[in-house]
Amino acid sequence: MRRMRRLRKPGLRRIVAETRVSTDDLIMPLFVDGRLKTPVAIESMPGQSRHSIESLAREVEELEELGVPGVILFGLPEEKDEVGSGAYDPQGVVQRAAERIKETTSKVVVIADLCLCEYTSHGHCGLIKNQLVSNDETLPLLGKAAVSQARAGADVVAPSGMMDQMVAAIRAALDDEGFTDTPILSYAAKYASSFYGPFREAAQSGYAFGDRSGYQMDPANALEALWEVRLDIEEGADMIMVKPAMPYLDVVRMVKDEFGMPTAAYQVSGEYSMIMAAAERGWIDGEKAMGEALTSIKRAGADMILTYYAKEFARKELEG
Repeated sequence: MRRMRRLRKPGLRRIVAETRVSTDDLIMPLFVDGRLKTPVAIESMPGQSRHSIESLAREVEELEELGVPGVILFGLPEEKDEVGSGAYDPQGVVQRAAERIKETTSKVVVIADLCLCEYTSHGHCGLIKNQLVSNDETLPLLGKAAVSQARAGADVVAPSGMMDQMVAAIRAALDDEGFTDTPILSYAAKYASSFYGPFREAAQSGYAFGDRSGYQMDPANALEALWEVRLDIEEGADMIMVKPAMPYLDVVRMVKDEFGMPTAAYQVSGEYSMIMAAAERGWIDGEKAMGEALTSIKRAGADMILTYYAKEFARKELEG
């Protein structure tokens, strides 16, 4: 008689496990603030901080020692303006941070988030005309930002603004400036999600009016994600991303099955903070819940997981 429980004993359970998450699968998001001299804790994201350029470099060194293969940088500039000029300033905070990281680390892949929202005074992801984001006028600025990030040492650029034709504009700009080998990780299927809440505090990127539903995807739509991803691949994306992760595991699986591309999923701030907050209150076992969450993302088909838990996961994996 078949008994499924036979293989669920502790030792056998590990041997027959179908899905394993390792540190090699993880990318650590980091916030760098050009105004800071020392790190500042992010209240809504337990265990996370906004870094100065120097503390960021030390953090990346520690991540390198722990074996974390990559980081993605989000910048908070000294000043914001209507056109998000800090995003493409050669001396912008992410550009300086990338240069500083490359002075002290050699193995960590530096990914630069590429968007205007953290740099604009209105908090939207592009130029504004008549209270609307102007897609086509934003594209050249994204190209400029990509080139400045690549020139500063970013290994990968990751456009996240969900502008139509953004990948094509960025690919052309990089190629024109000789950065033909710089890959693009596109936030191809990015949803207008309520799970981004804590990120707003972390990156200080709330919007002055409206919301981002006019350019980010409707949470009700899954098949639309396939169109978005297909277009970005055709435009030259080398890797694609689904964001958020756990509320959209079905989309992760659909995208992976359809395209077979290197696929990332972003366990966003709200996903992370819900688990951490519940763990702090003793409502759940935080370590087990986080492991289960990351396993579900990997099981759904993600090759890379962007998670604020990457450092803690790597430390625990080393400890055995």
